[in-house]
Amino acid sequence: MAMTTRTQRRRPELAAFLRTRRARVTPADVGMPPGLRRRTPGLRREEVAQLSGVGVTWYTWLEQGRPINASPQVLDAVARTLRLDPPEREHLYRLAEVPFQPDPEGLTRQISPAVQSIVDALDPMLAVVYNSRYDVLATNAAYRDLFLVPETARIGLPNVLWTLFTLPEGVCPLVRREKELPLMVATLRSSYGRHVGEPAWEEYIRGLSAASPWFAELWANGEVVPPGPRVKTFRHAAVGEMRMTSQSLSIDGMPECRIVVYSPEDEDARTKIALLRERRERLWPPAQGEEAEEIVRS
Repeated sequence: MAMTTRTQRRRPELAAFLRTRRARVTPADVGMPPGLRRRTPGLRREEVAQLSGVGVTWYTWLEQGRPINASPQVLDAVARTLRLDPPEREHLYRLAEVPFQPDPEGLTRQISPAVQSIVDALDPMLAVVYNSRYDVLATNAAYRDLFLVPETARIGLPNVLWTLFTLPEGVCPLVRREKELPLMVATLRSSYGRHVGEPAWEEYIRGLSAASPWFAELWANGEVVPPGPRVKTFRHAAVGEMRMTSQSLSIDGMPECRIVVYSPEDEDARTKIALLRERRERLWPPAQGEEAEEIVRS
């Protein structure tokens, strides 16, 4: 069968990509002796084939850009041998024209000091870093002023959806939950499509469905929406309600993660954020172990 023009263009790119990745991996990197009279920079083709559990001829043809089929399992084995990071692994899949299979445990769970410094610098605007499952990866002090209260601290899970669905309505910081939470669940589902069947995601959905019948009902509806700017109303025991606009910003090198920034929608909200900041500065440092309780009592 004749190759399409698109495939004809991808095959040379695939061949060049594999050669460059192979050249940077040394025998010592994979626990092999260097051997004598080694003229090939990095690993030899037969070494990659052996370490990946594939035939030498098959791997040679793959690296030569020949029209052969590759399964996700074989590409994963090659990716491990060549020590590809997540973006490189995805690039390999694209060039081989194989539907990309995200790493089941590849969801980002930590951030770099540089990203944390950006989040901190956004104060007095509230800022948080989420991954696509709404795990909280980083926050700044302004965000904690609003959301760090005893009820959220006691849950102990750094996940926004889990917190909002399991808090009693009277103490939930999100006003009009009946409007906002269905949108958040629909946003979660838009990300879930890339992770269907992955154990960590399936366990998360099952766990939250068991903890919250309302979440289970919304999840069963199948609604899907992408992340986007929203105007939300929050409440705090000390200052009352405030309207905030949220804006999501992508982060280079952190797929499926975003910085969400909440800015005041009006002057009233801006004043209340300033009051919360003054409160934080007045109460700092709190007695050890009493941070959340003292913040709410005062």
